[in-house]
Amino acid sequence: MVVAIIVDINIFYISLSGNTRDFISRLSKHYASKNIKVSALNVKEHPEYKRIEDPFVAFLPAFLKGGNGTDNGFSEILTTRFGDYLAYDNNYRNCYGIVGSGNRNFNKQFALTAKQYSKRFGFPMIDEFELRGTDSDIQRIAQKILMARKEFQK
Repeated sequence: MVVAIIVDINIFYISLSGNTRDFISRLSKHYASKNIKVSALNVKEHPEYKRIEDPFVAFLPAFLKGGNGTDNGFSEILTTRFGDYLAYDNNYRNCYGIVGSGNRNFNKQFALTAKQYSKRFGFPMIDEFELRGTDSDIQRIAQKILMARKEFQK
């Protein structure tokens, strides 16, 4: 018996500390158990710009400097290349949403970079998770990505 692949999920992300890469790996295994194929590109490992032709979901951890995490100033560091990649040849137009991550100890800075990208590029903020995420984060976010992908196709 041959099992057909239901849908492809393309993931575009950056992982600097390994937390996001770990989450993507676990998310990919979750999807594989449901016969959904995942292709993932880590900008850190593939820094050359290229046109992204297929719809994708973005994952972005928060790496910020400045501010006190509560009420003043934040500026992005380390992940600016990700934004440049999205802007390159209007790649962001194929993005159907973004998932943010970070450490909740940083208060308002938690997942802030993804929220800023959502606003900057005009795609929806799908969800967020802390550090490497939990099994329930995987299940919840996997479902939300499928819903966002379906909406994008309309």
